[in-house]
Amino acid sequence: MSLTTFPIDREVQSDREQKQTALTYLSEAWAEALHDGVDGDCLAQASLFTAFAELVATYGEDAVAKFVEGLPGRVLNGEFSVGLAKQ
Repeated sequence: MSLTTFPIDREVQSDREQKQTALTYLSEAWAEALHDGVDGDCLAQASLFTAFAELVATYGEDAVAKFVEGLPGRVLNGEFSVGLAKQ
């Protein structure tokens, strides 16, 4: 019998809770990859590629292109400089 026939009954999380859960998973995977010797820059580039591919699959190229237009201002505003705590 497949596990998919018995869905796990989980409490529905808010969007913010889901983002925090995702961030926890990604932080743990990132730390493990660094521990295994994967370069941080390689991790960052692979993560960005994966994230943008998912966004494009979900929202399409036009919406994602519009979204990334706002990234320079957010970077210059320091939104990504303090670390993951601001997320």
